Amino acid sequence: MKNPQPTLDKTIASCCDHAHGHSSQPTEPPQMPQKNGSATAYRIATMDCSAEESEIRRALEPVTGIRSLGFQLGARTLVIDAPTDVLPLALTAIRKIGFDPKEISKPGDSGDISGAHSDQEHGFSSGITRLVFALVFAFGAESLSFLAPDTQPWQIAGMAIAVIGIWLAGLDTYMKGFFALRHGRLNINALMTVAVTGAFLIGQWAEAAMVMALYAIAELIEARAVDRARNAIKGLLDLAPETAEVRQPDGIWQVMLAGEITLGSIVRIKPGERVALDGTVTAGASAINQAPVTGESIPVEKAIGDPVFAGTINESGSLEFEVTAVASDSTLARIIHAVEQAQGSRAPTQRFVDKFAAIYTPAVFVIALAVALAGPLLFDWTWLQAIYKALVLLVIACPCALVISTPVTVVSGLAAAARRGILIKGGTYLEEARKLKAVALDKTGTITSGKPELVEWEVISPNVSKERVAAMAASLAGRSDHPVSKAIAAGLNLPFNDVDGFEALPGRGVKGVVAGEDYVLGNHRLIEEREQCSAELEALLKSHEEAGRTVTLLASNETVLALFAVADTIKASSRAAIADLKALGVTPVMLTGDNSATARTIGHQAGIEDVRGNLLPQDKLAAIQEMQKHYGLTGMTGDGINDAPALAQADIGFAMGAAGTDIAMEAADVVIMNDDLHRIATTVELSRKTHAVLWQNISFAIGIKVIFFYLAIFSGATMWMAVFADMGASLLVVANGLRLLRSGKKERVRPASSETRHTDYERSTG
Repeated sequence: MKNPQPTLDKTIASCCDHAHGHSSQPTEPPQMPQKNGSATAYRIATMDCSAEESEIRRALEPVTGIRSLGFQLGARTLVIDAPTDVLPLALTAIRKIGFDPKEISKPGDSGDISGAHSDQEHGFSSGITRLVFALVFAFGAESLSFLAPDTQPWQIAGMAIAVIGIWLAGLDTYMKGFFALRHGRLNINALMTVAVTGAFLIGQWAEAAMVMALYAIAELIEARAVDRARNAIKGLLDLAPETAEVRQPDGIWQVMLAGEITLGSIVRIKPGERVALDGTVTAGASAINQAPVTGESIPVEKAIGDPVFAGTINESGSLEFEVTAVASDSTLARIIHAVEQAQGSRAPTQRFVDKFAAIYTPAVFVIALAVALAGPLLFDWTWLQAIYKALVLLVIACPCALVISTPVTVVSGLAAAARRGILIKGGTYLEEARKLKAVALDKTGTITSGKPELVEWEVISPNVSKERVAAMAASLAGRSDHPVSKAIAAGLNLPFNDVDGFEALPGRGVKGVVAGEDYVLGNHRLIEEREQCSAELEALLKSHEEAGRTVTLLASNETVLALFAVADTIKASSRAAIADLKALGVTPVMLTGDNSATARTIGHQAGIEDVRGNLLPQDKLAAIQEMQKHYGLTGMTGDGINDAPALAQADIGFAMGAAGTDIAMEAADVVIMNDDLHRIATTVELSRKTHAVLWQNISFAIGIKVIFFYLAIFSGATMWMAVFADMGASLLVVANGLRLLRSGKKERVRPASSETRHTDYERSTG
């Protein structure tokens, strides 16, 4: 099978455009943090939630010339795509609202997950030390207010200690709050700035210091919890880089990182190794398992001039090939990019919460102002009591718990999925998966194993015993390293006899002398060339080939002795996985390019009633459109180029195998790293659980606010109670969201090399 690289490139571009065409994300897709021409990346250490992203977006709206913005909250980075003369204006606008963007210029400081992780660790360590001192000063101010004499010197001392505590804990909050108020925006920091300043001015400086210290500590703990969720994915993706043997100018073969191999280099791959890069064969011949790329269940013979693709597996002979594409988007890079896209996008519930918080915060500020002004007129309050109640309302009103609950829950869900070997490209797909009504499934590599096995064999010649035929076939097959021969040898499972004059016949089979007689074990073409075909044999071969089997024939010099049929077989887990989908109320449908007879057989074994065969890529696309009309929200599962259009059309596309084709990964919304069909049902279950936790957190955050609103106005709640209510609510919703992380620990995918990743997983799960 020969597919010129330009055709693949066009298909990739087409499918990628189609893949993002059905996305409901309101913002532009996040970009990889990097400096590339006019797109420049900046790290903003204090940007870690969607509220701050919204502030920066609003600040940059008046700046003309900005083409796009790419936010990565997990890495705390922002990519600005704008002309060089516009960048200083954009940076000035960002700094005016209290943020300090730092350009990422070092190659190793690309703003990826690992880089962000180290920065966050350092920030937590230094920040907690400062806040501990702030808390000590706040306790000191409280102690003086209770224990010291009520004289001016002691009051001044208490005020000074409180000022130091507020300065240590709230400098960042004050700066952000000041800039927000200056620009007429009422955000979280503005609320705290007004509340703490007001408390200090009415003589509650000790309480103001304590509130600010506790608030800052809660914020740091929340940020740490969010980092924990985000870095859970980073730990999963910390895989060893892929390597390949490259011929040096002096002729010596040297193992190099795939990312360091340049175009035109000559790479050697041995039997059993995975191809690290795209290239064109320059020496050798072998069978390549292209199932991850093309969906073909039987390995394809490769010779000089044929293309090989990254992610495919060399099954038999040694090959040398010339590199035609660098590994800038290797398996590891694609996974990290997918995770960054997922973290940069916002789920529907998160967008709802952001809109609610944008209305809620100003509304509460107005209510607090009304309490301060109208309280003395309507109730028996003094002006100081009314102002104090209003300030307590501002602290209680802080929407931290509400705003932080959704991203923590979504990122925890993404991390829990990744620990199961499921990479979900955005919160939208994590939430929407619970609504799936039907899932279309490709056959090869999805329901079936994608590996040839001996499924049937029979003796054709009446002049030879079955035992003798089996012994001769096993001896010849056992000497070959071709996947089909290996399948025959493994299926017969007999000891090998000596074979003299053994010779491989490229593209045809093998021959040799067994017990003094010449035999060949080869394909249909070889038997035709030997003029040993008959009408009866042709009919028999046709029946097997129509069933999707690869037929190998054993022949002597005189006649054909036996037939061996090799085929792709259903995975042991497929039937149970299909049953899991049905139990969740999801209807499975098989879509395959194989003939209808083979499709029906596999579908029956898997427990699928709706089976559709003989489908070209455009037919699969049409089938998905028909399913969407009939069932509603529809998913598609596949692993090859032929599945990409259907993956893109589906409401949620599942790509099987992280080492699969780039096209399938780009077109899909969810990538199943370990080829386990059970993970589709797991995704639906996790989606339902995530949705439940999201609304638990939202209900709790809003409920506790309502309760303390009442207490603040009518039952004398203090600022201490307010800050503990806010801090407690925030930490509880974060802890509830992080429960999703624990649900993925038992099924953590172990880092492994590309050659052993799937095998190790299957072995570990039995």
